[in-house]
Amino acid sequence: MKLSDLAIKRPVTTTMMVLLAVLLGVVSFTMINIDLFPEITYPGAAIITSYSGVGPEEIENMVTKPLESAVSTVTNIKTISSSSSKGSSQIIAEFDWGTDMDTATMDLRENVDMVEGMLPDDVDDPIIIKFDPSMMPIMQLGVTADLDLAELKTLLEDRVSPRLERLEGVASVSLIGGLEREILISLNRNKLNNYNIDFSSVKNTLMSENLNMSGGNVSRGSDKLLVRVTGKFKSIDEIKAVEIPTATGANVPLADIAEVKDTFKEVESMTRLNRKTSMGIMIQKQTDANTVNVSRLVNQEIVKLQGEINNDIKIIPIMDQAEYIEDSISNVTTSAIYGGVLAVLVLFLFLRNIRSTLIIATAIPVSVITTFMLLYFNDLTLNMMTLGGLALGVGMLVDNSIVVLENIFRYRVEGLSRKEAAHKGSLEVGMAILASTLTTVIVFLPVFFVEGMASQLFRELSLTVAFSLLASLLVSLTLIPVMSSKILKVKKVEVERHQNSSRMGRVKSFYRSTLDWSLSHRWLIVVITLVAFIGSISLFPMIGTEFIPESDTGEINISAELPLGSSLESTDRVAREIEKVVLDTPEVKNLLVNVGSSGMMGMEGSESETASFYLQLVDLNERERSTQEIIEALRNDLSIPGVEINIETEGMSMGGSGKPISIMVKGDDLVVLERLARQISDEIRNLEGVREVEDSLSEGRPEMQVEINRTLASKYGLRVSQIGEAINTAISGSVATQYEIGGEEYDITVKLAEEDIDSPAQVRELLLSSSTGALVPLEDIASFKVEEGPKEILRENQVRYAQIGASLYGRSLGEVMGEIQGRLSENLQLPSGYELDYGGEFEQMQESFTSLALALLLALVLVYMVMASQFESLLHPLVIMFTVPMAAIGVMLGLVITGNNISVVTIIGIIMLAGIVVNNAIVLVDYINHLRSTGMTVREAILEAGPIRLRPIFMTALTTILAMLPMAIGLGEGSEVQSPMAIVVIGGLSVATLLTLYVVPSIYSLLTGFSRRVKNRFSGGKKLSS
Repeated sequence: MKLSDLAIKRPVTTTMMVLLAVLLGVVSFTMINIDLFPEITYPGAAIITSYSGVGPEEIENMVTKPLESAVSTVTNIKTISSSSSKGSSQIIAEFDWGTDMDTATMDLRENVDMVEGMLPDDVDDPIIIKFDPSMMPIMQLGVTADLDLAELKTLLEDRVSPRLERLEGVASVSLIGGLEREILISLNRNKLNNYNIDFSSVKNTLMSENLNMSGGNVSRGSDKLLVRVTGKFKSIDEIKAVEIPTATGANVPLADIAEVKDTFKEVESMTRLNRKTSMGIMIQKQTDANTVNVSRLVNQEIVKLQGEINNDIKIIPIMDQAEYIEDSISNVTTSAIYGGVLAVLVLFLFLRNIRSTLIIATAIPVSVITTFMLLYFNDLTLNMMTLGGLALGVGMLVDNSIVVLENIFRYRVEGLSRKEAAHKGSLEVGMAILASTLTTVIVFLPVFFVEGMASQLFRELSLTVAFSLLASLLVSLTLIPVMSSKILKVKKVEVERHQNSSRMGRVKSFYRSTLDWSLSHRWLIVVITLVAFIGSISLFPMIGTEFIPESDTGEINISAELPLGSSLESTDRVAREIEKVVLDTPEVKNLLVNVGSSGMMGMEGSESETASFYLQLVDLNERERSTQEIIEALRNDLSIPGVEINIETEGMSMGGSGKPISIMVKGDDLVVLERLARQISDEIRNLEGVREVEDSLSEGRPEMQVEINRTLASKYGLRVSQIGEAINTAISGSVATQYEIGGEEYDITVKLAEEDIDSPAQVRELLLSSSTGALVPLEDIASFKVEEGPKEILRENQVRYAQIGASLYGRSLGEVMGEIQGRLSENLQLPSGYELDYGGEFEQMQESFTSLALALLLALVLVYMVMASQFESLLHPLVIMFTVPMAAIGVMLGLVITGNNISVVTIIGIIMLAGIVVNNAIVLVDYINHLRSTGMTVREAILEAGPIRLRPIFMTALTTILAMLPMAIGLGEGSEVQSPMAIVVIGGLSVATLLTLYVVPSIYSLLTGFSRRVKNRFSGGKKLSS
């Protein structure tokens, strides 16, 4: 090619350009951010609305439904799902992939604003949050010290949080747990009744008495004085002395009707770290910050803080994304290095020439370093996908150089000078390696048109492979010819070895004789291959399917749920039992327990009947059992009557959330949904591999329902919102104002004394102030009943549904879901108006498989088009395309032998394989065509080209296979993602390479003969030249 000629003529310029690319690559490498996975932009947003003290059904009707109606009209909405629970409405708006989420969020805000007037007056303003993975904490720390929780919280707020927040790259630092100071005003019920005082009067008086106000300006000579009224409370005694007006017009000191205490808010959750009472710290990084650098700075600051602070404070990293990132990236990098070394060893074993080996080996570091430059300028990060792409491609980086150098080496052996051999050798194979590179690169183009999580995850892997291969192509057409023209020496002994090598000579002789036999039995070869292909397809039922292989992160989440309404103390007793079993597990490094929370470190809100446990295991190389094996052992050990225990891995944002099995039954009636959910749970509970079946309607929350008689209430001038607020203040308490001291503000909370409101009877006897000032018992204007209400009401696209979820162990998702679908179709009779839907990972898997299957078909079409353009023929590319079904044989065998499932990862590997597997056939067919153009017959050209191209075919195949071998073995953290991809490529390429040597020549001969006969027929019987 002209590029090679130019490089040979201008060696210094070529060398300088290569050094420039290397220099820019090294600089880029130092500046690229490091992360675990590519930045994933999920097209979704949440609308969260709080309405304290209101039950799920009221939340659904008064808050969720109006907001859903508003959200449903926003452009590009795909799905609206909602959860209405006690005091909270959460709506998830999922948009089509590719939607501009900034614009979509603005549209959501506008639509929500339009219906806010339809919501209850005392509901909190809806909060709209756009999904952003960078908002998730990158570190979670546990803190213990020889201090009580109040002192510990003060210490963390005053000394630790400010120091961490000042670190470069840290966006926010949040504290979890501890005691929060408040001024509690416990009203005496009898005294309130005696003085005819209601709650609102106490609250309003405190609010109006606790003010600093400006009174304007007055003159003092030539000066202006600002007049300020300083009425803020300065002491607890001032609060006690506040005069509360009574219905008779007299006033009574607050201390006469209430106990005023400087205390702490009621404890709603308890946190322990390795059995010690603790607090938690969550660290969030800035969007563009380097996770590893932020973590390193935080850990350094922790060491300094622990040295400066007494009280035996211990700050322990419980979850640190950077640690897993560094381990995973280190393992991928090690696999790439080992792969590169193996590839170079293969080269030396074939070439037996150190100079030749070094010339080709140069392609690896130059191509890799140049790729870093391309990654940086395309704003990509170093992550599992980009480094995985490099590790997968490292063996292919030398393929083009092998073909070029081997051809140059052959001409040197034939006696040409270094410059002539470099010119002729690179020119002869230039178009072939260009086509083979383009076929490998172009297969990734359809991935960019695929929507969904698969595209988000693997787009950067595709770009990295493409960048590295294009870099290697430039190296093979420039640097390799230049180095060959300057330093490639072929000694006489090497010429004789090349010509008379007994080992290679015997291999070539054997191949030529067997190739000659196969050309005489072309149809038999084709039939045998076809039978092998059909046989491999029959292995498909033996292979499971899953969405994405689960990574062994060494993190486990356990949730325990007691019967609804259980006290915090009861939950804590159960938590301590679980705690003991978990800490007796040898692989557990740290255990963080949060009693009264359904999520790790209190992130999911407070519920007295729930407890969460976060387990950090020792490193993978320090334990014999996998995370899943430990989870299964814990499931067997943790069985407590009346307690629902769920155990699952803590993922690292690999898409999807919740349980892998998710079944939804949709309809309107909660009673019917509950019955159907229970029936479905019973059907799937005993299936092999199914664990921890639960449904969203399995248990109702006991509640005392107060039904207001609006007619009677209106006679006393009472509104429902007033009554609800009074009940909430009496039972839960409400904040009247804030007490400021030492620059800090603390809530002043008003509520009835505990002994005055601890039974349903006392709720019924609650006195409310009418518009005339008279006190009205609640039971005079309301009726009461105690029932079990739903814990939460779920809806999708404005239709109610019950959700049944389950975990898996030992079986693939696709296999189990197929069995579940078959069983439910046989045994479940759905009433009219009710339907089943399968969501979660299974839905994502199906969507991704469909998209990637189309991408694979398009990739094959593109590969054919590239080859047709290169050969200027429709027939020869068709010959080469027969290598694809041959590769399928190896893919199936590889998956069955290794026990891997078909997943998004393996399909990406198959797409990649489609571009790789044709490369050797391209080089072979191209050389056959070249020999035919010199006057050889088809058979002569095949028998001549086959043995000549045998060595480069073996070399390129073995370098690619052996370079991927360390990744396929899959040792260490993060290997679960790349290993199946490497296995697919190795299996497919191994079988396809062997079969290519015989099947491609046979099919070439058959189709060429068929084409000649067709041309002869249409040319009027005149025989055409072969």
